[in-house]
Amino acid sequence: MDSQNQYCVSRPIYSTRAFEHVNEKQVRETKTIKERLRNSVKCSPKLIPQIIKKFFPILNWLPIYQLKQWLPGDIVAGVTTGMVCALQGLAYSLLVGVPPVYGLYAAFFPILTYFILGTSRHLSVGPFPVTCLMQGAVVLSLAPDELFLYHGNTTGVNGTATLVVNTTARDATRISIATSMTVLIGLFQVWFGMGVVQVGFLVRYLSDPLVGGFTTAAALQVVVSQLKLIFNVPTNNYNGILSLFYTIGDIFKNIKQTNMVDLIAAVLTIIVVMLVKEFNTKFQKKLPVPIPIEVIVTIIDSGVSYAMDLSTNYGAENFLFIPPRSPDVSLFSSFGGPSFSTGVVSYAIAISVAKVYAAKHELIVDGNQELIAFGISNIFCGCFSGFVATTALSRTAIQESTGGKTQVAGIISALMVLIVIVAVGPLLQPLQKVSYLQCKCVKILIQSCTIPQCIWVLTCLACIFLGLDVGLLTGVIFELGTVVIRTQFPTCSTLGNVPSTEIYKNMKDYKNIIECPGVKVFKCAAPIYFANIEYLRDQIKHTVGFNAVRVFKKRNKALKKIHQLIKKGKLKVTENGLVPVAPLGVDNEAFERERDPEQVEGGAQQEVNGGARPAAEVEVQVDWSSTLPVSVRIPKVNIHSLVMDFTAVSFLDVMAAKSLKLIIKEFMRIGVNVYLAGCDDEIIMKMESMGFFDEVVNRGMLFISVHDAILYIKMETDSENSDDSMAEKISQMQDDKAPPPFTEDEDLIETYDNQHLVSSCTLSTVLNKLI
Repeated sequence: MDSQNQYCVSRPIYSTRAFEHVNEKQVRETKTIKERLRNSVKCSPKLIPQIIKKFFPILNWLPIYQLKQWLPGDIVAGVTTGMVCALQGLAYSLLVGVPPVYGLYAAFFPILTYFILGTSRHLSVGPFPVTCLMQGAVVLSLAPDELFLYHGNTTGVNGTATLVVNTTARDATRISIATSMTVLIGLFQVWFGMGVVQVGFLVRYLSDPLVGGFTTAAALQVVVSQLKLIFNVPTNNYNGILSLFYTIGDIFKNIKQTNMVDLIAAVLTIIVVMLVKEFNTKFQKKLPVPIPIEVIVTIIDSGVSYAMDLSTNYGAENFLFIPPRSPDVSLFSSFGGPSFSTGVVSYAIAISVAKVYAAKHELIVDGNQELIAFGISNIFCGCFSGFVATTALSRTAIQESTGGKTQVAGIISALMVLIVIVAVGPLLQPLQKVSYLQCKCVKILIQSCTIPQCIWVLTCLACIFLGLDVGLLTGVIFELGTVVIRTQFPTCSTLGNVPSTEIYKNMKDYKNIIECPGVKVFKCAAPIYFANIEYLRDQIKHTVGFNAVRVFKKRNKALKKIHQLIKKGKLKVTENGLVPVAPLGVDNEAFERERDPEQVEGGAQQEVNGGARPAAEVEVQVDWSSTLPVSVRIPKVNIHSLVMDFTAVSFLDVMAAKSLKLIIKEFMRIGVNVYLAGCDDEIIMKMESMGFFDEVVNRGMLFISVHDAILYIKMETDSENSDDSMAEKISQMQDDKAPPPFTEDEDLIETYDNQHLVSSCTLSTVLNKLI
């Protein structure tokens, strides 16, 4: 390796307590809830302009609008997007189940309010097929055709009067339901649990795989809903579980009633639109603007339908334009749940698209302000007989790619829609419904991770079989469940040291990694809480290779048997330790007697009862790694220290802290020291507030990094029998109650300053320098 690519770090060995002492840790100021509320509602003359600009983002960009640079692009983008927006509004009205003019209202009115309140400069606001389909499911379930049947003037084969749908009453009821639901969606977004109370973050739980699976299922729902228009066959209105399959069954059941004119027009429209779309994509760099195939097809189909009078001659179904009307607020109680879910989905789609283009152009999007903007836009749109508004990916892409810089392009597109409503609308009355079909290819992005795949597939299947509302909820629950499972069974590993560095990596991932003798380094890469603490305990057992509780019980059992042998006189104490009076079948290598310091100074020891001493006067140390004189199998403990790497632990709850403290004490009572490395200051504060530390589990076991802990362990192990132990001096410096060691003990300062953590040296080299 090139010597220029190396670096050396020289610093003291820090425990957490020593680091806080040296760097003079400050006590954080904590504010009460009352103080926080007081500061949040505090207002001053300087804050008033900021508050106004926050709620009216147009004041941030309109004063700096660059007329010469931005206006030409906004005009081109506005005209192009406006034509597409008008046609999509007409098409998406089919999904809601209302006459087409209300789709134009939904494409016009929301733009006016979003122009003032929105924070995204590139969104094209208006109807979107997924939200329209969700709203249409409610409209069709509350106002099905069966409720508006009456006996017509004609008779059937059996002589009975045929049943005819009262389209005027049906459309009036559906319009009332759709507009009322739109207003309620707006209220949800502005007030009930969203914008005003600042909980727009809830939409962050809608991940990309979840939204992808949901939109794919919604696209399938759109295709099925348009099949009945392509074939022009009667179908019942279904909503809920398996509604998609019931609709498909009705289509095939009535396939013989297909109107061939509508079918031919639909097939030709789909083929032409798809071919031109592919042409636009292939030559998008050479074309100044995409070919507006939707506009061209609409004009051609309108002319053909008008010239051939398809409605009269062939029974092709046309649109009729009806004046707008105000919403009925009394219907709010009929669709509270669907309104909330539709509001969440519409906002999720809009904010995700807005963030994409904001990142592309280095702009900022305020999530909560977007909620308020869309909420007010939906209320305004509902009051003028429109339906739910969000954004469409295709329209936004067109507006941005054709040069749109600000929402001025949105206002121009709204003017184009207004022209269609006022002047061009009557010319579209002969247009067949099948000409409004929107064709899109669904692309399934296969992710490299299996969990996103599962979320995508399950959400898609749930939305297909259970319906969009229940399917979305199922997907969210499953997604949150995967998060819980991943934290409940976190990734745990045993770390080893990369030679000549302070780097510690998973032993399974690298070959050139060494493990410190007598030390295990355990890492948990997840928050520790009540649900995963038992799993963490099992992983620690697996890492160290033994059960600390079982070792403790086995040792106690062995000690009891040893005491019984001493009482029975089968073991006695000599100068060489405990020896059996009679053969016990095993060698007594595990025991040696500790001499009394006074007896060592005084000379010879006293012999009692023929060389044996009373048990009360015998102090015995057990070498548990040697063979014991009793028939008790004790698990081998091959380590003297355990280091827990908590650098990836971001949370610790009360139950986990209690269990972790118990785990530490279980190891310490069998002679294994435990050290916690890399704890964040927040975690340490949590530990202190929960009473984690006491006389046994104290702050002295906290270290800044794993390498600091390892160096401390090595020094403590190598110098434990020395009178001038370096580890003791570090411990003295860590004592919070002791006077500052850096001002009163010059020898200690010199010793401490020489304790450096050098990344380019091995541990043994560092220890040789220190000792």
